[in-house]
Amino acid sequence: MNDRIDIYERIRELGLTIPEVPPRFLFVPGVLTGNLLFISGQTPEVNGVMQYTGRLGDDLDVETGQRAARLAALNCIGEMQAVLGDLNRVERIVRMMGYVRSADGFGEQPLVVNGASELLHEVFGEAGKHARAALGTSELPFGAPVELEMIVQVKAE
Repeated sequence: MNDRIDIYERIRELGLTIPEVPPRFLFVPGVLTGNLLFISGQTPEVNGVMQYTGRLGDDLDVETGQRAARLAALNCIGEMQAVLGDLNRVERIVRMMGYVRSADGFGEQPLVVNGASELLHEVFGEAGKHARAALGTSELPFGAPVELEMIVQVKAE
Protein backbone atom coordinates (compact mmCIF):
# COMPACT_ATOMS: atom_id res chain seq x y z
CA MET A 1 0.00 0.00 0.00
CA ASN A 2 3.03 2.28 -0.29
CA ASP A 3 1.66 3.62 -3.60
CA ARG A 4 -1.09 5.57 -1.81
CA ILE A 5 -0.87 9.33 -2.01
CA ASP A 6 -0.14 11.34 1.08
CA ILE A 7 -3.34 11.44 3.15
CA TYR A 8 -2.88 15.12 3.96
CA GLU A 9 -2.61 15.91 0.24
CA ARG A 10 -5.86 14.04 -0.37
CA ILE A 11 -7.54 15.88 2.52
CA ARG A 12 -6.50 19.23 1.00
CA GLU A 13 -7.77 18.14 -2.44
CA LEU A 14 -11.14 17.29 -0.88
CA GLY A 15 -11.30 20.69 0.86
CA LEU A 16 -11.56 19.08 4.29
CA THR A 17 -10.22 20.25 7.62
CA ILE A 18 -9.37 17.63 10.21
CA PRO A 19 -10.96 18.73 13.48
CA GLU A 20 -9.42 18.57 16.91
CA VAL A 21 -11.79 16.46 18.96
CA PRO A 22 -10.96 16.77 22.65
CA PRO A 23 -13.00 14.38 24.78
CA ARG A 24 -15.51 16.06 27.05
CA PHE A 25 -15.85 13.10 29.36
CA LEU A 26 -13.61 10.55 31.03
CA PHE A 27 -12.39 8.66 27.97
CA VAL A 28 -9.62 8.89 25.40
CA PRO A 29 -10.06 9.46 21.65
CA GLY A 30 -8.74 6.01 20.90
CA VAL A 31 -6.74 3.12 22.25
CA LEU A 32 -3.85 1.67 20.26
CA THR A 33 -3.10 -1.95 21.07
CA GLY A 34 -0.64 -3.74 18.81
CA ASN A 35 -1.46 -2.60 15.29
CA LEU A 36 -5.15 -1.91 15.98
CA LEU A 37 -6.58 1.47 16.94
CA PHE A 38 -10.01 1.44 18.57
CA ILE A 39 -11.64 4.83 17.95
CA SER A 40 -14.14 6.18 20.50
CA GLY A 41 -17.66 6.99 19.35
CA GLN A 42 -18.19 10.29 17.56
CA THR A 43 -21.30 12.28 16.73
CA PRO A 44 -21.78 15.11 14.20
CA GLU A 45 -20.40 17.95 16.33
CA VAL A 46 -18.23 20.95 15.54
CA ASN A 47 -16.37 22.47 18.49
CA GLY A 48 -18.63 20.64 20.93
CA VAL A 49 -21.86 21.85 19.27
CA MET A 50 -24.17 19.23 17.75
CA GLN A 51 -24.78 20.18 14.10
CA TYR A 52 -27.69 17.80 13.52
CA THR A 53 -30.31 16.49 15.95
CA GLY A 54 -33.38 14.33 15.61
CA ARG A 55 -34.57 10.97 14.40
CA LEU A 56 -34.11 9.61 10.91
CA GLY A 57 -37.43 8.94 9.26
CA ASP A 58 -39.15 11.51 11.47
CA ASP A 59 -37.20 14.77 11.90
CA LEU A 60 -34.48 14.08 9.32
CA ASP A 61 -34.34 12.56 5.84
CA VAL A 62 -31.71 10.11 4.58
CA GLU A 63 -29.65 12.81 2.83
CA THR A 64 -29.39 14.87 6.02
CA GLY A 65 -28.47 11.72 7.92
CA GLN A 66 -25.70 11.05 5.41
CA ARG A 67 -24.28 14.54 5.99
CA ALA A 68 -24.41 13.91 9.75
CA ALA A 69 -22.64 10.56 9.30
CA ARG A 70 -19.99 12.20 7.13
CA LEU A 71 -19.29 14.77 9.84
CA ALA A 72 -19.12 12.07 12.52
CA ALA A 73 -16.61 10.19 10.33
CA LEU A 74 -14.53 13.34 9.94
CA ASN A 75 -14.47 13.59 13.74
CA CYS A 76 -13.28 9.97 13.90
CA ILE A 77 -10.45 10.93 11.55
CA GLY A 78 -9.65 13.75 13.97
CA GLU A 79 -9.39 11.14 16.73
CA MET A 80 -7.05 9.05 14.56
CA GLN A 81 -4.88 12.14 14.11
CA ALA A 82 -4.88 12.83 17.86
CA VAL A 83 -3.76 9.30 18.75
CA LEU A 84 -1.37 8.56 15.87
CA GLY A 85 0.02 12.00 15.16
CA ASP A 86 0.21 11.08 11.45
CA LEU A 87 -2.73 9.87 9.37
CA ASN A 88 -0.29 8.27 6.92
CA ARG A 89 0.14 5.57 9.58
CA VAL A 90 -3.39 4.34 8.81
CA GLU A 91 -3.01 1.02 6.98
CA ARG A 92 -6.76 0.54 6.54
CA ILE A 93 -10.12 1.08 8.14
CA VAL A 94 -11.03 -2.39 9.39
CA ARG A 95 -14.53 -1.93 10.80
CA MET A 96 -17.07 0.77 11.44
CA MET A 97 -20.10 0.57 13.70
CA GLY A 98 -22.80 3.07 12.85
CA TYR A 99 -25.69 3.81 15.20
CA VAL A 100 -28.63 5.68 13.71
CA ARG A 101 -31.29 7.29 15.89
CA SER A 102 -34.36 6.01 14.11
CA ALA A 103 -38.10 6.62 14.12
CA ASP A 104 -40.40 3.61 14.35
CA GLY A 105 -40.48 1.82 11.04
CA PHE A 106 -37.31 3.46 9.67
CA GLY A 107 -35.09 0.81 8.08
CA GLU A 108 -32.66 2.78 5.94
CA GLN A 109 -29.77 2.84 8.43
CA PRO A 110 -27.32 1.42 5.84
CA LEU A 111 -28.06 4.33 3.49
CA VAL A 112 -27.43 6.85 6.27
CA VAL A 113 -24.14 5.26 7.33
CA ASN A 114 -23.03 5.27 3.67
CA GLY A 115 -22.29 8.97 4.16
CA ALA A 116 -19.46 7.94 6.49
CA SER A 117 -18.32 5.03 4.34
CA GLU A 118 -18.07 7.27 1.29
CA LEU A 119 -15.95 9.83 3.17
CA LEU A 120 -13.56 7.12 4.38
CA HIS A 121 -13.15 5.87 0.81
CA GLU A 122 -12.59 9.42 -0.48
CA VAL A 123 -9.89 10.08 2.14
CA PHE A 124 -8.13 6.72 2.38
CA GLY A 125 -8.88 5.21 -1.05
CA GLU A 126 -9.04 1.42 -1.11
CA ALA A 127 -7.72 1.38 2.48
CA GLY A 128 -10.93 3.16 3.48
CA LYS A 129 -13.12 0.21 2.48
CA HIS A 130 -14.23 -1.57 5.64
CA ALA A 131 -16.55 -4.05 7.26
CA ARG A 132 -19.44 -2.37 9.03
CA ALA A 133 -22.73 -2.55 10.80
CA ALA A 134 -25.51 0.04 10.61
CA LEU A 135 -27.85 -0.28 13.57
CA GLY A 136 -31.03 1.55 14.49
CA THR A 137 -31.47 2.83 18.02
CA SER A 138 -34.09 4.89 19.84
CA GLU A 139 -31.70 7.38 21.47
CA LEU A 140 -28.16 8.73 21.11
CA PRO A 141 -26.24 11.22 23.26
CA PHE A 142 -27.51 14.81 23.20
CA GLY A 143 -30.05 14.11 20.46
CA ALA A 144 -27.46 13.12 17.85
CA PRO A 145 -28.89 11.34 14.82
CA VAL A 146 -25.72 9.27 14.23
CA GLU A 147 -22.79 7.94 16.25
CA LEU A 148 -19.81 6.10 14.78
CA GLU A 149 -16.96 4.05 16.18
CA MET A 150 -14.14 2.41 14.26
CA ILE A 151 -11.33 -0.11 14.34
CA VAL A 152 -8.28 0.95 12.32
CA GLN A 153 -5.21 -1.07 11.31
CA VAL A 154 -2.05 0.96 11.86
CA LYS A 155 1.36 0.68 10.20
CA ALA A 156 4.28 0.03 12.52
CA GLU A 157 6.39 3.10 13.25
